[in-house]
Amino acid sequence: MRLVSDGRDDVELLDRWREGDLGAGDQLFNRHFSSVHRFFRNKVNEGALEDLVQQTFMASVEGRERFRSDSTFRTYLFGVAHNLLRDHYRRQRKVEVLDFAEASVEDVGFGPNTLLGRQQEQRLLLEALRRIPIDCQIVLELYYWEELSASQTAAVLGIPEGTVRGRVRKAKALLKKKLTVLARSPSDLESTVQNLEGWAASLREALAASTPSR
Repeated sequence: MRLVSDGRDDVELLDRWREGDLGAGDQLFNRHFSSVHRFFRNKVNEGALEDLVQQTFMASVEGRERFRSDSTFRTYLFGVAHNLLRDHYRRQRKVEVLDFAEASVEDVGFGPNTLLGRQQEQRLLLEALRRIPIDCQIVLELYYWEELSASQTAAVLGIPEGTVRGRVRKAKALLKKKLTVLARSPSDLESTVQNLEGWAASLREALAASTPSR
C-alpha cells in the first residue's frame, strides 16, 4: 500500500507557489511536511530540525528549474533534503568534504536529543541506524519508511539504480551487526532482526504520531 498519493498535481501547486500563491504553498507544505520532518528527525539535533524542514521547501521552490519531468515532486523534495543535510553537516563540522559512505550520524556528533521508540526494539533500531554510515541509514529509511522504489531512491541520491540495490543489501548487513552489539539481551536481538520490516513499520508509525501537525 502506498503511503501517499502519486501527487500528480504537486507540480502545479509548486508553480503556483513560485508565482506567489501562498495557499498553494501551504497545501504543498502540508501534504509533504511529515515525510520531510521524518527524513531529518533521526539525523540532526532538535534545534536544527524545523529550520531544515523549512529550508527544504523553500529550496524546492527556488530550484524549480532543476525538477525533472520524469521524476515526482516527492523524490525531488527528498533530493533537496539530502543535499541540505550534507551542507548542514559540513557547516557544523567546518569541513569541505564529509564522506556519507563512511561517517555515521553518531560520528559527526548529531542526532535527536531523545530517541522516540516506545518499545525496546524500536529504540534499538533507531540507535543502530544512527551508527551505520549515513548513506546506508538514508537508503534504509527511504526503503522502509517512505516505501520508495529502487529507481525513485536512485533519483533522490543521484546514483544508478543498481547501486541502490547493492547499498540496501550492504546497509541491512551493517545494521544487523550494530543491532548485535547494541542489543541488551538475545531476545531483543532475535525479535528485532527476525522482524526487521515489522519493527521498521511500527517505528514509522510512532514517528508519524509524534510529528507536529501542520
